Formats: sequence, C-alpha cells, structure tokens
Amino acid sequence: GLYLLISSLLQALNGFVLVVTSEGLIFYSSHTIQDYLGFHQTDVMHQSVFELIHTEDQSEFRRNLHWALDPPHAPEGEPSATAGKSLSSSAVIYKPDQLPPENSSFLERSFVCRFRCLLDNSSGFLALNLQGRLKFLHGQNGRSEDGSVLPPQLALFAISTPLQPPSILQIRTKNMIFRTKHKLDFTPLACDAKGKIVLGYTEAELRMCGTGYQFVHAADMLYCAENHVRMMKTGESGLTVFRLLTKDNRWKWVQANARLVYKNGKPEYIVVTQRPLVDEEGGEHLRKRSMHLPFTFATGEALLYQSTHPLPGFPDLFQSKGKLSKSKKPSCSHAGRSQKNGIDPRSLLGAVMQQDKAVY
Repeated sequence: GLYLLISSLLQALNGFVLVVTSEGLIFYSSHTIQDYLGFHQTDVMHQSVFELIHTEDQSEFRRNLHWALDPPHAPEGEPSATAGKSLSSSAVIYKPDQLPPENSSFLERSFVCRFRCLLDNSSGFLALNLQGRLKFLHGQNGRSEDGSVLPPQLALFAISTPLQPPSILQIRTKNMIFRTKHKLDFTPLACDAKGKIVLGYTEAELRMCGTGYQFVHAADMLYCAENHVRMMKTGESGLTVFRLLTKDNRWKWVQANARLVYKNGKPEYIVVTQRPLVDEEGGEHLRKRSMHLPFTFATGEALLYQSTHPLPGFPDLFQSKGKLSKSKKPSCSHAGRSQKNGIDPRSLLGAVMQQDKAVY
C-alpha cells in the first residue's frame, strides 16, 4: 500500500527524485525518471551523473554538489567529463565538524542543468530545474584506504522538474507511450509495464526469440531495417511507423523513435520510445511511404506475396507444409529449419519464416 501511495505521489509530481553522492554517483532515482529522460531507473542507479549531463553544464552540477559551492579543481588538462567520472578517486572526505549543520539554509540548492534525453520530443537534452538540499547520506559504511569507517557525507537530494511545462498533448499521450530496450541487433531486452499491456507479452516472451524483427510486419521489415542502419550511424532512427505483432495475433501500428545509448563512448544498447496509433493513422503513413518507395521489394510486398509469385533463387517462405505454429506467441522452433534451408534465422528472411502464416 505504501509503495502504491509513493508511486502515485511521484506520478502526480511533474518531475522525478534524484539523490547524487558528493562524488557524483547516482545513489537513487525514482522510476518516474523514465517519463522525462527515457532512461530506466536501473540504467542510471550507481552510474556517474556526469554521463547524463551536458558537457557545458557539468561544472555547474559539480559546484552544487560541494557544500561551499567550491569543489576541488580537476587536474590540469583533464577534460571535465573525465574529471566527473574519476571524481570518486579524488573525492574529498569531510568530518561532520568541518561541515555546516544539516538544517542550514546554506545547503539549499536550486539550479538548472541539461540532461541527456532519449524521448523523441527533445533535441537530445532536456533542461531540468533541480531543487532540494544537501543532506547527510547515512548507512554507506564506506572505508578509507587505511580501513577506517568514513563518516556520512553530504549528498544532493533534489526534485528534478522540466523547465518547459509539458503541453496538454504531451500529458494526454504520455499515458499511452511505452518503451523497450534492445541489444544493438534489436534483440529485445526489456519492456516497460505499458508496453506489456499494449502488446500483451511478458518480458520473457519478448526475449526468447531472435532479433525482434519477428514481431514486425513483413511489409515493414526492410523499412525498419533501413532506419536501424541509420540509427547505428547517427545515433537516432528518426520517426518510424510500423506494425508490431501483439500476443493475440493482431497487428498494432506504432510510431517509434530509436536511440543509441552510449557508455564510456561506445554504443551499449538501444532504447525505443513507441506510441500506439489507430489503424487509419498507420495506413496514412504507409501510403506516404509507398509514394517514396514504389519498388515492391522496398515496401515488402515481394516478401509477402512470394509464395504466389515466387522469385527465382528464393525458397518459398511458407513451404513448411502445414507445420506452422498456431500458438499465440512467436515460435522459435523454425530457427533450426531456417538454417537447413541455408537461411540465417537472425536475418530478415529468417525472421519472416519464424512468423505464423495465419497472422497475414
């Protein structure tokens, strides 16, 4: 009951709670961070906060973490981002009698920083107002190099709210938007609670098959793959409208934007923000796409209707002679057969072959 109460209070708050240690590690973030920045709570906890903050704003954040707004300077020639990540090794440990009392107005904080944002209504960063105070973070039991227990240190406890109030449209659509997390080849790793409601799958069902393309309509696969390649090159897919297969074997149109998430300068995983569309909206996008890509293979019809008009050199997609799965979830049992046919089950063609013909 208490968890539900806290959860509903966080939802009502236009922002999220953030607790950052004096050395810049995110000790805690409320789950509502996902509604504002697109990162899942577990993605950011115990990570350096400086990985999320715009380079130009890192020194301002570091200044506000310090009790006297005067942090120790980074070594000469060391870039600020690196200084942020290596702060733990150079963190100054204070004894409680060296710090002002916890109720001092001197420890109140209110400042603005730009945070990295994965949502498609941002330019990659969202300006947040952080309002709160420095308080002692107890129970850490950290030890110094000589093994003695370190005293509790001040940490920033703040509520982070967007500088721009959300528009009515954002508030209305926020409840329908869901997010998924993928490996770099698009294999599903996680899906939030709203996504599970929209698609009907459990996280295990999404993760147990190949690259995730077997949930995509055959006529949308090449179009999605093209935007996937664009995202790997530029970091963002751009607006992508396509059909996803739901648990009850129906096609659901979604408008999506995929972004690469980097760790230590290297792409680590993909986060996709998706908004369900009604069929009419999806159909309109498909018509626009068909005008840009008149060649049938580019819009996928060649894959779909190949069994009626076979292309020389391609095996019949649905030649499994009635052995296709009738289960309610995408079947992975065809992967082995795909390899026997000389088709990689992780390829687009392999993904189509794993789909049940009945869904078309």
